[in-house]
Amino acid sequence: MEANAMLFRSLFFLISLSLLSLHISATSITLYNKCSHPVWPGIQPGAGQPILARGGFKLLPKKSYTLQLPPAWSGRLWGRHGCSFNRQGHGKCATGDCGGALFCNGMGGTPPATLAEITLGSEQDFYDVSLVDGYNLAISITPIKGSGKCTYAGCVSDLNMMCPVGLQVRSHDNRQVVACRSACAAFNSPRYCCTGTYGSPQSCKPTAYSRIFKNACPRAYSYAYDDPTSIATCTGGSYFLTFCPHH
Repeated sequence: MEANAMLFRSLFFLISLSLLSLHISATSITLYNKCSHPVWPGIQPGAGQPILARGGFKLLPKKSYTLQLPPAWSGRLWGRHGCSFNRQGHGKCATGDCGGALFCNGMGGTPPATLAEITLGSEQDFYDVSLVDGYNLAISITPIKGSGKCTYAGCVSDLNMMCPVGLQVRSHDNRQVVACRSACAAFNSPRYCCTGTYGSPQSCKPTAYSRIFKNACPRAYSYAYDDPTSIATCTGGSYFLTFCPHH
């Protein structure tokens, strides 16, 4: 009887461990294109993390794509806009381009681009939407289920409509603003880039430009040392990332 009891406990432990492993690795993120035009999501893993979906693909309007995230995965996602690729996957995007390739394969996007950042933890996930590298498309991240605060993060306003002249990136025909640069990229000043003598939270403060971003998108990072409340947390959830959530 004692041997059977020990066998039962061992089996119970192994089953529990398997279920726990399944729970930890079951995190997913669903990308949904609510824009009226195609979006080419880009995916850049953190250092040492696997590349997902070859780093990019085309997502048609009103379509979604679900990615299974490995345990402890971290990385950033963004939307590329105005892209054209040949059959070999070579071409270019008007915004967020990653080396002229359909499959970013670990490369990041060329600023300005709105970034969604996520880090999975064993006890808590961290995620945010960042405008530190500028803005091209509105993005929101909404947790599904999960426990803890699990709050929404994102920038749902169209910053291209209110982008200051000095930060504007315009289309080739100059008819419209297709992206909004960060003040750091536009002026390369330590004050705006939070570098040099401004390289700490105490010395790098909000500027007139970052306040425009923050007022329009209070749930997104507006500059390098933005309020820590721009970071959202959740435990055991999955995520829904929407491009152009305001449409």
